[in-house]
Amino acid sequence: MKTQMVHIATEFIQLDQLLKWIGVTETGGQARFLIDEGNVKVNGLISNIRRKKIFPGDRVMIGNQEYLVVRENELNHAD
Repeated sequence: MKTQMVHIATEFIQLDQLLKWIGVTETGGQARFLIDEGNVKVNGLISNIRRKKIFPGDRVMIGNQEYLVVRENELNHAD
């Protein structure tokens, strides 16, 4: 399993919006279903909170795919 980086330009992103942003779902309804069914983990724990705030450094797992959220401007200052 390879971790994919997800770049956000804001302080946080809501979980349901993140699922749409990364292309896992196309609609909010699909995101809601995926979350409500317990198919999404945040930092290793199943999350069923659609509007959970996801911050840079958080890891979201859907199935066998892991996504690491990073702040866009942090990439510009990384060594």
